[in-house]
Amino acid sequence: MRIALTVAGSDSGGGAGVQADLKTFHQFGVFGTSVIAAVTAQNTRGVSAWEPVSPALITAQLDALLADLPPDAVKSGMLGSPDAVRALAGAIRELGGRPYVLDPVLVATSGDVLAQDGVPAALAAHLVPLAVLVTPNLAEAETLTGAAVRSTNDMERAAAVLVRMGASAALVKGGHLPGDQVVDVLARRGGVRRFTHPRVDTTSTHGTGCTLSAAIAAGLALGRPLEPAVEDAIDFVHRALASAPGLGGGKGPLNHFVPARRGAPSDLLGS
Repeated sequence: MRIALTVAGSDSGGGAGVQADLKTFHQFGVFGTSVIAAVTAQNTRGVSAWEPVSPALITAQLDALLADLPPDAVKSGMLGSPDAVRALAGAIRELGGRPYVLDPVLVATSGDVLAQDGVPAALAAHLVPLAVLVTPNLAEAETLTGAAVRSTNDMERAAAVLVRMGASAALVKGGHLPGDQVVDVLARRGGVRRFTHPRVDTTSTHGTGCTLSAAIAAGLALGRPLEPAVEDAIDFVHRALASAPGLGGGKGPLNHFVPARRGAPSDLLGS
């Protein structure tokens, strides 16, 4: 069985962060391990408090997993502090080329800030160059690139900038743009691809980005090439949005019980 590692924040509401990642890994038939980088007090209405985990404890968690349960792919979400970013960068380098997906979580779906000052610069300097894929939303793409991202053409330019910053590829997510269609833009050194799908009319969008990046990491852990892994992940999130259970009084969670479209070879799923 393949292993995928999430390094992210704990969401007490269960819809995002490490909780969403582990649920997603399970649906893709991948064994999930986790490093808690921050602890949040939140529900569907918002984040009431959060604290970063100490760099020493983050490093201890990483060391424990690398020594006994080394992952076939890694994803990160909320890291909270520049020290956490640097700790993770050291572990990624130690893994020596295992696929790493960077979801640069800076702000919650509710609008609450989830990062200390200095985190965007640390992400750009230490983790973007190590990533096989960076998956920012529009605001995160603007923060990382320093340029406005207000259209699909802007998304293409921002994705290209992230590739020039060292990422192997960038997927800029267009869910916050208006319109009946949602467009996500994938840029690689070999070109650009747009993924277009109908917008799902729902307020249950909490954890969308976490789930997408976790699904991509699961696909990569199973040996899928990047573009099919992205396509399968977008399909999974779209169906999870369409069948969201409507929990809570705010922006509710997705339906992580939907089956994944497992495109990986069957021998990998059982190995």
